[in-house]
Amino acid sequence: MDQRLNPLFTPWKIGNCEIKNRIVLTSMGGTNLLGWMEVNHFDKAGAKFILEVAKNNVGLVLPGCQPIYNPMLGQWLHKNKKMYEDLKKWMPEFHKTGAKLFVQLTAGFGRSFTISSMMEMLYNTPVINKLSKPIMDLDRITASASPSPNRWSDKVPSREMTKAEIQEIIDSFAKSSKLLKDAGVDGVEIHAVHEGYLLDQFTLKYVNKRTDEYGGSLVNRYRFACEIVKAIKKECGDDFPVSLRYSIVSKTKGMREGALPGEDFVEVGRDMAESEVAVKLLQDAGYDMLNCDNGTYDAWYWAHPPVYMPENCNLEYVEHIKKHCDIPVVCAGRLDPRVAADSIAAGKIDGAGFARPFLADQEWVTKMINGKEEDIRPCILCHNGCFNMAHYKGVPNDQELEDSLHLARCAVNAETMQWNKHYIKPTKNPKTVHIIGGGIGGMEAARVLKLRGHKPIIHEKSDVLGGTFIPASAESYKGKLRDLLEWYRRQMEILDIDVRLNDKVKNVALFAGNPVIVATGSKPRLLTKIRGHEKMIEACDFLNGAEVGNTVAVIGGGLTGCEIAYELHLQGKNPIIVEMKDDLIAQTGVCLANSSYLREYFALNNLPVYLESALCEVKDDSIMISKKDGSKEEIACDDVISSVGYIPNPLGEKSRNVHLVGDCLSVGNLRTVIWRAYEVAMKI
Repeated sequence: MDQRLNPLFTPWKIGNCEIKNRIVLTSMGGTNLLGWMEVNHFDKAGAKFILEVAKNNVGLVLPGCQPIYNPMLGQWLHKNKKMYEDLKKWMPEFHKTGAKLFVQLTAGFGRSFTISSMMEMLYNTPVINKLSKPIMDLDRITASASPSPNRWSDKVPSREMTKAEIQEIIDSFAKSSKLLKDAGVDGVEIHAVHEGYLLDQFTLKYVNKRTDEYGGSLVNRYRFACEIVKAIKKECGDDFPVSLRYSIVSKTKGMREGALPGEDFVEVGRDMAESEVAVKLLQDAGYDMLNCDNGTYDAWYWAHPPVYMPENCNLEYVEHIKKHCDIPVVCAGRLDPRVAADSIAAGKIDGAGFARPFLADQEWVTKMINGKEEDIRPCILCHNGCFNMAHYKGVPNDQELEDSLHLARCAVNAETMQWNKHYIKPTKNPKTVHIIGGGIGGMEAARVLKLRGHKPIIHEKSDVLGGTFIPASAESYKGKLRDLLEWYRRQMEILDIDVRLNDKVKNVALFAGNPVIVATGSKPRLLTKIRGHEKMIEACDFLNGAEVGNTVAVIGGGLTGCEIAYELHLQGKNPIIVEMKDDLIAQTGVCLANSSYLREYFALNNLPVYLESALCEVKDDSIMISKKDGSKEEIACDDVISSVGYIPNPLGEKSRNVHLVGDCLSVGNLRTVIWRAYEVAMKI
């Protein structure tokens, strides 16, 4: 192991609880021990994930948050005694790992609750609203400190929570914590004066307009959070550790409007001056640790950093706030282990929090200890599998129900939290399987086939493995994607897979009698009916190195087009985006944390964006577009990049012996490519 990492593996204490090292698994929805958005129960899938992480040298483990009042079926967490008995039976197995377990408990979501189209219908149809209340009481679930707009929908506003409801929640925190203590859990974490969840909404001036003892002054706004820890300590004793998930600064300009790194803005939420006072107040109330980052749901990219956010984006804020309290602080959010180790060695933070990397590879800490970091499957910060709540103009949370109910899956690791259907099953009938195409889909299929005992052969027409993922990972800020590409190439070497480069297959019939997997990807959709279309540069050609001038029109404001525009601006060029829809990145599968960053980046930097506009003509030094109102406008530019989507490009048709994976079957994202490749490889 790199000696620079040594500080991560020193013991520390939270209250009287000694933790063996400084690595903290921070909570993620979907990794819950007591169920998520379902009838509360001891969750075996969550327990499997938690135990696997604990076995791999993590000091403190925090499962996914448990709502005190379950949004589904309105259950109170403390009332199901059976699951605590099941948890108690499991805890000795967990403690064999030497790790400690804090269960995260949440007061709820308030105005941040992710509203879907179905929920809008439930709320606004009186008869259905009444009938659905026993299953999902949106009026109660979305109640906040004060009347306020929901983050996702204008059709389901939040009402003011009553003092009786506040007291019910406080009581349940205390009762649930006592049951967890009696089950052998080492501590609890309160979720959260953080990220704009319910407790945070009480602390934030732009949300909390109350005039009673829970509103107004700083002491009043933090009263709810303080009363919770006091109630827990009264019930469980002062020696039972209670952590608080805490956002140091809100980074918020207003409702649904965040502040980007480096932006000069007026904070409407918690600024650093308030935070310096608040942490002392929270410490004195009884909290034993602060688990920190920044942001709110209105500035979601701080708490769930996409690939565009800088590494260690929250670290300087956590280091600063440690100077103003006497309890341990943990930093989380796109944290580099070596930088975290340096900060711990300097006494600037106490623990290093990581979440999504454990979804991609539950063994990454062990691999790091053993000096095998090149074998770590990297998280690429995409949110496609773990947290893909999409939002754009005119829609609330645009997410498949399957994804809403099953968070914490991983785009790059098909097995995570899907062990019941994605697992390596050795074959009893080894076969030679020809794979046409050496992109990510082809390599994933080959990897799984080889692990099962088959003999995969990759036929790749170019001289390098990677396919369209090479241009997809080319932008300057996509180092994590390039790491994934190298991981796959390394797997091909480690598994000694037969890879045949410069081998263009023209007909799948060449392999008659053998299973064939076609992974030939897609081809760009071309605007051939547009006059001057031949002057345009296709997106992949640009990403592969085609040179462009200073002012570049990007045709297509989906994720790919917006990322290209972002890259152009980072290069000092002047991108212009033309999009036919009424919003940028109006597509499912792209988390709001990712899409809102790009939209707000373009707005902050005054990048020209033409929505509800169509390309009419490409000239030598300009383009002509038509707008929704029928008017036309000529826009000067040096070059034009076409990013209007892709269409499947299969070699041959699917049959009993020919299987299509990836974009040659249906154009999707990395998650659809990897999961489909895994599933096809399991069926052969």
